[in-house]
Amino acid sequence: RPPCAMDWQVLTRELSLYLESQVRVGFFGSGVGLSLVLGFGVAYACYYLNSIAKKPQLVASNDRFCRFLEEYCPVVTETYYPTIWCWEGRVQTLLRPFITSRPQVQYRNELIKTADGGQISLDWFDNNDSSYYPDASTRPTVLLLPGLTGTSKESYILHMIHQSETLGYRCVVFNNRGIAGEELLTPRTYCAANTEDLEAVIHHVHSLHPSAPFMAAGVSMGGMLLLNYLGKAGRDTPLMAAAIFSAGWNVFESVESLEKPLNWLLFNYYLTTCLQSSISRHRQMLEKLFDMDLVMKARTVREFDKQFTSVMFGYRSIDDYYEDASPCRKLKSVGIPVLCLNSVDDVFSPAHAIPVETAKQNANVALVLTSCGGHIGFLEGIWPRKCTYMDRVFKQFVQAVFEHGNKIFSM
Repeated sequence: RPPCAMDWQVLTRELSLYLESQVRVGFFGSGVGLSLVLGFGVAYACYYLNSIAKKPQLVASNDRFCRFLEEYCPVVTETYYPTIWCWEGRVQTLLRPFITSRPQVQYRNELIKTADGGQISLDWFDNNDSSYYPDASTRPTVLLLPGLTGTSKESYILHMIHQSETLGYRCVVFNNRGIAGEELLTPRTYCAANTEDLEAVIHHVHSLHPSAPFMAAGVSMGGMLLLNYLGKAGRDTPLMAAAIFSAGWNVFESVESLEKPLNWLLFNYYLTTCLQSSISRHRQMLEKLFDMDLVMKARTVREFDKQFTSVMFGYRSIDDYYEDASPCRKLKSVGIPVLCLNSVDDVFSPAHAIPVETAKQNANVALVLTSCGGHIGFLEGIWPRKCTYMDRVFKQFVQAVFEHGNKIFSM
């Protein structure tokens, strides 16, 4: 019998046994109540197994890359079972920060100077107790890029570090300028299109450990920034490979989706206030170049970018900035193996904007598209407190690259 049939039978049998043990025969004075509950449960289980739990779509033109993933990163070919009571994209997006645990991580902070007189805060997890790689000079290193207003304290970053720790790897988190507690030394923050700070960080980390295998993982805007860097760098990068999670591929489509009434209420307004909060403590420095009163009146991400981000980085218009910030326009130039995970129900990156056809034209790119998961959600299990599907993809792909990467680097 097919696996789906087996899953359905097992689930319905267990549900029946549970209900029989929990619900009295006299429920509602007869067996009608039990029948209704059981009928609803069976119907929901059938719907879940047939319409919700699905294998992700793997998009890759390179057969060798596909076989590599199937063998060493099998999670991308297995059925993803979203949390049965929390599978809708918006709900997964909203609940993940509150449900998932926050592993304890002890960082070592480093401030590095930039060419324009600014500074960047890096948080290192050295993993000096690594038994797999006791020699620090050759210990594999993962550079982590958080999302739009995220830092090294985000739960998804902490989970990535926890996964890396078990494998013996070192991690370093790239905090964008001005959001991790450090002072702004110049009136400049960050954006998805400008890769100068990321380039400085990559070359700094590589110069400290030139013999260590080195890759990067970016989440949301961090993934967009990483893709834009890779599109510019091609093969000229010390990174071996990269993993991208919940990137917004086309910024025009992303902001349009986020401006729909419900999405504005649930996400857009909150994100805008987070952006404003991240720059408000630097107001004295930023007032040298910006009308901060106008910036603080923004009620959407688009308004914030129009008054602040696009102006800061010298774009003639917000459309020019959004075009430059959209990684879909640079994907064809990526020159190292990249695995990109997106959910097709992510309101931050609508399914129709995911560059499937462009990805098929670059042998270095593999897309993994789940039917559920939302934006940085990917919750699974009855009570999804610990490991998410995204965490498992990260762990397997990073381990595959560091321990078996020679099998794809000859592509």
